[in-house]
Amino acid sequence: MQFDIAVIGGGPGGSATAIAAARAGLRVVLCEKGPYGRDKVCGDGLTPRAIAALDDLNIDHSVAHRIDGLRMIAGKKQRELQWPTTSRFPHHGAVWPRQKFDNHLLDVAIAAGADVRFNAEAMPILEDDVVVGVEVNGEVVRASLVVLATGAQGAAAKMLGAVRDPDETFGLAIRAYAPTPRHAERHLEACLSLRDEHGTPVPGYGWMFPAGDGTVNIGVGALSTMKGFKKLNLNTLLDQYASIVREPWSLGEYIDKPRAWRLPMSCVRRHGRGWVAIGDAAGFVNPMNGEGIDYALESAMLAVSCFVSNPETAPVDYDRQVGERFDAFLRTGRRFSFIIGHPWLLKPGLRVAVGTQAAADITLAVMGNLIDSTTPGAAGRVMRFADNALRIADPLLRRTRAKA
Repeated sequence: MQFDIAVIGGGPGGSATAIAAARAGLRVVLCEKGPYGRDKVCGDGLTPRAIAALDDLNIDHSVAHRIDGLRMIAGKKQRELQWPTTSRFPHHGAVWPRQKFDNHLLDVAIAAGADVRFNAEAMPILEDDVVVGVEVNGEVVRASLVVLATGAQGAAAKMLGAVRDPDETFGLAIRAYAPTPRHAERHLEACLSLRDEHGTPVPGYGWMFPAGDGTVNIGVGALSTMKGFKKLNLNTLLDQYASIVREPWSLGEYIDKPRAWRLPMSCVRRHGRGWVAIGDAAGFVNPMNGEGIDYALESAMLAVSCFVSNPETAPVDYDRQVGERFDAFLRTGRRFSFIIGHPWLLKPGLRVAVGTQAAADITLAVMGNLIDSTTPGAAGRVMRFADNALRIADPLLRRTRAKA
C-alpha cells in the first residue's frame, strides 16, 4: 500500500499529524501499538500554548477542565498568577486526562479520513539509508514520509538514531489520581521546593492538577542533574509530597497505583531521508516543567506543512523550522538544569524565581512554555540573555555538574 505519510504512534503528536495531513488531502496511515482506549501516563496539563495549538487544529476542547493560572510555592513563599493574555496564546489552559484526550484526537483523525490502526506496532523500512515506509504486523506499508511520534524514543526511534544525547539532561516523573473536594479549582499548583527522604533539594517540582471530575492529578518530577539522582525513589518522593498537600487539599487515597515515566529532553538526530521525529521522540520537552504536549502538536503541524510545501525537502525544512522555534529555549533549559542540580544553588534560585512580581511573571512564562525565539518583552530578553550567557558557561557547568 502507498501513502503520503505514515505515522508511528497514536499520542497527541501522532494524531495531530494524521489530522493535519488528512485535512490537507494527503493519504495518511497512523499505527498505534496499543488498543483503542489505552491510557498514557502523564500530568494531564495543557498549557495556553497547547490550547492555541488545539485551536489551530480546530479541536473542540470545551470538555476539558479549564485552568486560568498557576499557583507557585517555594518554601513559605506562595504566588497565585493568572495566565497572561498575549497576541499568540489564550489566557487559559486546561486539564484533560490523557486517556480521554488521546482518544478524542484519534476520533478526530479517523473522522478526517486517516487510516488509523490499533494493536499495530510499526517499524521503519530502510532502503539504501532512506526510509521508504513501515512494516506493521507483517505488512509492508510504503510512504513518502514516516513520522516518528513514539513518545520517549522507543525501538523505531533507536533504529534511526533518534535517541537521547547521553550527556544531556533527562527527567523522571510519577503521578497518581486522588479524590479531592477542590477538584474544580481553576489553578494548577506547583511546589518548587521538594526534598528527597535524605533532605536533599530536588530540581523539579510537585504538582496538583485539578481535573474537574472529582479528582486531582498529583505527581512529582525530578531532573537527572540532581545529586544522588540514581538513588532517587520516586514512590517515596510522591508519598512525601502527598503528606504535605493531604490536609490543605483534603486529599483521599490514591485511586490507582502510581505510575512513572521517563522524560527525554534531547535528541541526537531528529530527521533523515524519508523521516522526521516530532514531540517527545525529538526531545521536545521543557526541562523546567517536563511538559511537551504543546511542542508535540506544533511540531506535528510543522512536519505536515513542510511536506505539503515540498515533499522532497520536507525533512530538512522541518528540522530547520523546529530548530528556529524551539532549540534556543530548550537548550537554555537544559543548561540551567546543571545549575539547579547543585543544592546550594537551587534554594537561592527559587527565592529569586518567586521573590518579586517581575521574576514570578517570567517564571510563569517558563512554566507555561510561553517563551521561544520570537517572544517579545522582558521574558524574551531574559531568555536570549540566558542563552548567550549559559552558552559561554556551558563547559564549566558540565564539569561541575552534581553527581547523579
